[in-house]
Amino acid sequence: MRSQTVANQLRQEISRGRYQPGEKLNEVQLAEHLDVSRNTLREGFAELASQGLVTRIHHRGVFIAKPTVADVADFYTARAFIEPNALRTADVDVPRLSTIVAAAEQALEEGDLAKVADANQRFHRVIVAGVGSSMVEDMMDRILALMRLAFLQVLEAEPEFHAPFVAKNREVMDALERMDFNEAADILEDSLISTPTAVQKYLSR
Repeated sequence: MRSQTVANQLRQEISRGRYQPGEKLNEVQLAEHLDVSRNTLREGFAELASQGLVTRIHHRGVFIAKPTVADVADFYTARAFIEPNALRTADVDVPRLSTIVAAAEQALEEGDLAKVADANQRFHRVIVAGVGSSMVEDMMDRILALMRLAFLQVLEAEPEFHAPFVAKNREVMDALERMDFNEAADILEDSLISTPTAVQKYLSR
């Protein structure tokens, strides 16, 4: 279905940080950008609204979601369940994760914080891809898109917010390369449990 393709493309663009939280979407320009009819675009908006990624306000238009403190708690609860279990039980692509961590370390050394943030998202997406379930991957894509919107709010106050996760992801990699999957999972789980408080601190300002 074309509207599903539109929804997926917009979700990917949200995940890449193309749109700001609370931004109003220009329906005419977006339909032209995606080369679809406005009816198809509206159907895509409906799909994104059901995922919590956009909000339609009567007589005002469609706006990118602005995740709340409660939303962040929910995201991390889901992630703390899914990702460590993926490391313990799934066929995770360790060489690919290693490449991503190395790229993040290089980006951090060069001071390219945008690439650091992108690498962090790829790292977590690859972990979940190891589960081998398209349904789980779709759910993770939605979570990461919403997380990007939350992080965009955080980064206004703390541009280096993602920097410490490079070292944390390296710890996970070191454990994986030792084939100590339980330790890798424990490290990641601790990080996912402790991070929401830091994110929520900025959202509540």
